[in-house]
Amino acid sequence: MQPYRILLSDDHIHAREGIREILEEYEDFLIVGEAVNGEEALSLAEELMPDIILMDIQMPVMDGLEATKRIKMKLPYIKVVMITVSDDIKDLFDALKKGAQGYLLKNIQPEAWYEYLKAFALDEVPMSKEIAYQILKEFPQEKKEVKEEKTPLSSRELEVLQLVAKGFSNKEISETLFISEHTVKSHLKNILSKLHLANRVQLTYYAFQQKLI
Repeated sequence: MQPYRILLSDDHIHAREGIREILEEYEDFLIVGEAVNGEEALSLAEELMPDIILMDIQMPVMDGLEATKRIKMKLPYIKVVMITVSDDIKDLFDALKKGAQGYLLKNIQPEAWYEYLKAFALDEVPMSKEIAYQILKEFPQEKKEVKEEKTPLSSRELEVLQLVAKGFSNKEISETLFISEHTVKSHLKNILSKLHLANRVQLTYYAFQQKLI
């Protein structure tokens, strides 16, 4: 299997060096480029077509939030993972709303990076309970604008969707519904396809908007 191609965007050279050292330990990941600000990240994303961008939030010229928004508009299939020293729920929620797949705190243990990034690459990272709660808090302000639709999902797919929106991981969903993780992944793939959505954040929005939970 080809390694996942990584673009690293961070204005601090020591942070980039540290992340590079961590990822070079694993054959699953290959750093193909480094950017020092959001504008350069956008340019390199178009040039290098990475699988994943590790995006710092606070950067000069163009910050990571704006860069993520622009990259996802032009290249929606690239996964963007925010890397930050802050666990400020507002920053992380803003990043997810702009299309980021998830986030990593820079101060987590080095050995945890591989596990998290592999899960991000496979789109298996569960929605955190805090993020799900933040969506729930914002939902009442948006629900007047949302027209409820008849869902194209089967009853089993609805069960999976509801658990995703509650922050359950694939493993937790499989244990709750007494099905294999492979079957959970298959259901998630079908759900995303039927709803024309890209990730768990958007699925959670959909579940709240359609009053499924």
